[in-house]
Amino acid sequence: MPETFLSARRGLLMGGLALAAMLAAGCASPPRIDEAADGPSFDRGGRFALLVEHRGGKQDAVQGGFAWRDTAGGQRLDLANPLGNTLARIDVQPGRALLTRSDGSTEAAADPDALVEQVLGSPIPVGGLRDWLRGRLAPGPSEHVEKDASGRLSRFAQNGWRVELSRYDELGPRLLRLRRTEPARDISLRLVIDQ
Repeated sequence: MPETFLSARRGLLMGGLALAAMLAAGCASPPRIDEAADGPSFDRGGRFALLVEHRGGKQDAVQGGFAWRDTAGGQRLDLANPLGNTLARIDVQPGRALLTRSDGSTEAAADPDALVEQVLGSPIPVGGLRDWLRGRLAPGPSEHVEKDASGRLSRFAQNGWRVELSRYDELGPRLLRLRRTEPARDISLRLVIDQ
């Protein structure tokens, strides 16, 4: 595939899964996901900024907005460009993760981590975001766990990511900083919650 297509494809998915990722002054967030039929939900929205620094000096940067909905039945993540136009939707249900681009094309996998590996060609565990947005550790091992003066989770390492959580409200952190070091690249993701 042409390098520009692969670069655009990587940027779109990384921006979304990083949502799972998110900061850009003046970026518009996509509208809140409104589906009352899903029952009780955990909703967050805001902005993301993703920076990938490859060994050798090349950099890829993506920024935009996101809307996240988590229900008993699964999760949905809408990703938008800085103007607020939806670029992609990621739906996660037990046993399936589906990425739908704005042009209608799709890619599917058994879970969001497998979807990232399939689209990017590199494993990047993103399953922890469901818990991290709530200010808690994801299931599984973690290291270097720190809490703030109020007893809330502030720093830890899990699933290959170094995570910092801050600016809590009643639902969880309003600022998430995630960093990951891989042999060929460093990944930095910032999520700012404003909804």
